[in-house]
Amino acid sequence: MFFKFYIRCSRYNIYMEQQETINESKRIIPAKEHVYLDGPKSRGYELLFAFKVLWQFLKGFRALHFAGPCITVFGSARFKEDHIYYQKAREFGQRIAATGFTTITGGGPGIMEAANRGAFESGGISVGCNIKLPFEQHYNPYLTHSVTFEHFFVRKVLLIKYSYAFIIMPGGFGTMDEFFETLTLVQTKTITEFPIVIFGKEFYKDMMEAIEEMAERGTIAKEDLNLVLVTDDVDEAMAHISQYITTNYQIKKRWRIPWLFERS
Repeated sequence: MFFKFYIRCSRYNIYMEQQETINESKRIIPAKEHVYLDGPKSRGYELLFAFKVLWQFLKGFRALHFAGPCITVFGSARFKEDHIYYQKAREFGQRIAATGFTTITGGGPGIMEAANRGAFESGGISVGCNIKLPFEQHYNPYLTHSVTFEHFFVRKVLLIKYSYAFIIMPGGFGTMDEFFETLTLVQTKTITEFPIVIFGKEFYKDMMEAIEEMAERGTIAKEDLNLVLVTDDVDEAMAHISQYITTNYQIKKRWRIPWLFERS
């Protein structure tokens, strides 16, 4: 009896291992590591994690402290060079550089590469905040400053911290996460009401209708809809950003003292 039970358990374990192998092979993004439901980690583990996060923040602050006032461009990594959105993002990079601002992106391919490329080719400052992923991801080659993070939440802080405007190009889950995070911070006055531009009326049509329905149902204030400009026109987008910045801010020169060995 015990022997039969042992055989069944062994077969079940082999089956589960096979299923796990099959599931792993089907993953679009492979798992970083196996996670076991063992409850809270040890206090030492959590303390070490906190120090690692702190070090990532310090690394980011050192890398970007002198990058200058930035405009962040969010968007998909999947658009190729011949796509209209890639070309528009490249134009945004050129226009941002012309205003004297720094272009900052997630540092990867697609929209990020295009915006960095436009700034880089125009002689502007081009910054990339990359992320370590289970699959290999390289910086795009159009960066004057770059830094890599392990955690998405650290990366998002840096992409928002140094920026005075945000351009949301067409994208996927990551872009939506960054957009709504930024919008929530502005809505709750956690950060100043910096201009947010959504580029791509047709692409974002359904999303904007959903947001308008939120306002109608009272889950957000109707005034919150004024926080964003939806457009297909690069000129309109840059005019909106420039008008806000010139109306509310003045350029003030500060001493560059790299006492934490920041990059100048």
